[in-house]
Amino acid sequence: MRCFVNVPLLDLHAHHAAIKKDMVCAIEAVLEKGDFILGGEVKKLEDRIAEYSQTRFGIGVSSGTDALLVSLMALGIGQGDEVITTPLSFFATAGVISRVGAIPVFVDVDPVTYNLDPHNIAKAVTSKTRAIIPVHLYGQCADMAPILVVAREYGLAVIEDAAQAIGAEYRDGCRAGSMGNLGCLSFFPSKNLGAVGDGGMVVTNDENLADRVRLLRTHGGRPKYYHKVIGGNFRLDTIQASVLNVKLAYLDQWTALRQQHAEQYERLFSESGLIEKTGLRLPVAVYRESNVKHFHIYNQFVIGLPNREALRAFMKDKGIGTEVYYPVPFHLQECYQSLGYSEGDFPEAEQASRDLLAIPAYPELTFQQQEYVVNSIREFYLSKNSIRSEK
Repeated sequence: MRCFVNVPLLDLHAHHAAIKKDMVCAIEAVLEKGDFILGGEVKKLEDRIAEYSQTRFGIGVSSGTDALLVSLMALGIGQGDEVITTPLSFFATAGVISRVGAIPVFVDVDPVTYNLDPHNIAKAVTSKTRAIIPVHLYGQCADMAPILVVAREYGLAVIEDAAQAIGAEYRDGCRAGSMGNLGCLSFFPSKNLGAVGDGGMVVTNDENLADRVRLLRTHGGRPKYYHKVIGGNFRLDTIQASVLNVKLAYLDQWTALRQQHAEQYERLFSESGLIEKTGLRLPVAVYRESNVKHFHIYNQFVIGLPNREALRAFMKDKGIGTEVYYPVPFHLQECYQSLGYSEGDFPEAEQASRDLLAIPAYPELTFQQQEYVVNSIREFYLSKNSIRSEK
């Protein structure tokens, strides 16, 4: 009888089991107090996240998407401006640029880390360029030092999309969100620090930008009903903040477990022979021009390998959850056809979209489950005619 083990991509039930009572108590306290909009738990979370992210200010907002949107608004970026970013990310990264009337300008990614390649940025700068949005993809900081050099040279703002990277560290321990003008976090339930609904935060060291974001998140009104500017409803719910205040105390512990899982995967894949036989690629936390290992938090554990879609179907039959982050780069999305990009313009991002696959890496994952995942992948590739490239 063949062994079958259920291994979801993410198990929120297991994730919340040990702290569910504390989460419920926190929610009940908000219900009792009734401060549902920008209540005390929001301010408490803002201060704690700012400190955790090594920034002076944190401004709670309604989602990671709205964190990016309000950051662009705070910088005054709008109609006809250009913003440089990656073609490989969740759609919000590019979508918010379009929503303020600006034009997303894509540059290719690094072929090893899949983050924005700083060597491609300067040649994309024009007289209309106003900002750069690097994404700290999968929980690893983009190569920020050369990105910041280009930004200073051309007078550009930098908005860090750290939706997948709270607590990730770059050189000398600089945390995601602390290096640019503004950093944007997401508390979507599947994130390393997830709420029980949507939520996000903007972090910054700039007092004026922090004040601007606070103003914009409440329709630009100060005091109430007196509107200096046109903003939006970007407020973080107090109930979500109360849950996040409970979970934040466990974040470092969960990150350490994810990193342990990453090390175990590296060993298991190395012992499996798959790297030599298939060219399987594992996450790498060292950039090409640096020997410094970066603090990867593994929001996702993403591998690169051939014949991905057939493998996904095989894994599903084995009870193993997987996901593709992301199957269509921005420049090939239907809604961006008017920008004039074509297939082949960003070959590294396109290759990544064909090859990358996320496998389970949540904190509660067991070693036995990891063995089952790796053994299942090995079973697929060592079966007859399975090792081939997709066309």
